[in-house]
Amino acid sequence: MTGPIEVMIADDEHLIRTAVAALLRLEDDIDVVAEAASGTELIALWDRRAQEGLPPAVAVIDLQMPGPDGIDTAAELLRRTPGAATLIVTSHGRPGYLKRALATGVRGFLPKTVPAATLAQVIRTVDGGGRYVDPELAAEAISAGDSPLTAREADVLEFAADGASVEEIAKRAHLSPGTTRNYLSSAMAKLDVGNRYEAVVRARELGWIL
Repeated sequence: MTGPIEVMIADDEHLIRTAVAALLRLEDDIDVVAEAASGTELIALWDRRAQEGLPPAVAVIDLQMPGPDGIDTAAELLRRTPGAATLIVTSHGRPGYLKRALATGVRGFLPKTVPAATLAQVIRTVDGGGRYVDPELAAEAISAGDSPLTAREADVLEFAADGASVEEIAKRAHLSPGTTRNYLSSAMAKLDVGNRYEAVVRARELGWIL
């Protein structure tokens, strides 16, 4: 008889991370073996596990984290361990993120609004070599078409929607103000508009941001 599926969780929000871990530990066939507060921390824990000769765990990764975001973190894990079972959970289910995640090799992509039982089942699916994409997110990705915006450009536009300053947008997106300005300028150029507000309106009309 094989042992439980070992899982590593990365989420910078402590309450959410510990709650998800606690709920998953209620499953007889799942064991949360590590919790990380950032992508950098998860990568370090992943490397330590490999050094100890332990098999790869399933990585459940939050999309929005300081440092490397969830998809970049997954890409690093997959570079170290090709074919590793990684899945992204997110409250930002934009089509651009989904497409980027799948291109990276992520096996699962689902919103944080799913029940714990669904997350547990997706963990079983990706651990067995399968894939899972939330049906609603998949439908949105198909209907939205291909966006010229990078995931980060879409991110800063969404954070700019309420009229926030560059400094506040940078804080929300875990970026420097200078990098944030560059992303905003690039997005405005791609959308052929004159300011942030017009860029947000245009991107929403086209379904490229929420």
